[in-house]
Amino acid sequence: MTLRLEGVSHAYDGRAVLRDVDLELSEHRIGVIGANGSGKSTLARTLNGLVLPDSGRVLLDGLNTRRHAREIRRRVGFVFSDASAQIVMPTVAEDVAIGLRRSGLSADEQRARVDAVLERHGLAGHRDHPAHLLSGGQRQMLALASVLVTRPEVLVCDEPTTLLDLRNTAVIEETLRALPQQVVLLTHHLDALTAFDRVLVMDEGRVVFDGAPAEAIAYYTALMRPDADTGHTASGGPRPDAAGAQPDPGAEAGPRASGGGLRP
Repeated sequence: MTLRLEGVSHAYDGRAVLRDVDLELSEHRIGVIGANGSGKSTLARTLNGLVLPDSGRVLLDGLNTRRHAREIRRRVGFVFSDASAQIVMPTVAEDVAIGLRRSGLSADEQRARVDAVLERHGLAGHRDHPAHLLSGGQRQMLALASVLVTRPEVLVCDEPTTLLDLRNTAVIEETLRALPQQVVLLTHHLDALTAFDRVLVMDEGRVVFDGAPAEAIAYYTALMRPDADTGHTASGGPRPDAAGAQPDPGAEAGPRASGGGLRP
């Protein structure tokens, strides 16, 4: 199963947020990092058709998000940074169950699947509790469970730990590590990406680096470093080529991403 972006560009009110992005996403664990405003959230939303690009196309195994949005959203789940944006039903169990309304499962099958997901993610004891009374960490776990109950093949998570304390951040990150699904994780918690297969760095709407976690994190750190003697990116940091933070020239060649992307 492969997600592919071909020449994807997008703008809001005339401001470009994605610029001619080409990507093929097939690895089990993919991280996406970048400053606020770099385009990573818009990129994430194109993966399941929440955002349709102004130009270019996004494909899941050949299915185009413009024409097959329902099928793609069934296969590509999305978790937002603020769980309140996803929790829509009064109780915990009802919120998980809403995703199964069009599943074709019987009422008993739906209940069994809901109960299994709640048990797996530590929410069984809150089954009939008001969702808005959960703690921040529990609400984020509920948002995650409400997506996982539909059994997507891919899970796109847009900074799911941004509003959480350290303990709940660790719980969410450990949960994501254990999932069988392909995970695309946007995060500012760089330590969460050290065991990932691949990390993309975004800046000014482009993928400017594409490679292994250690090299990508080093590139991003250099990108964000203030330096009065170099040209600065729109995100506020110097370009790593000006700061001397280019990838090892002896590393493997052949970019997997264009639109300015580098791969070590």
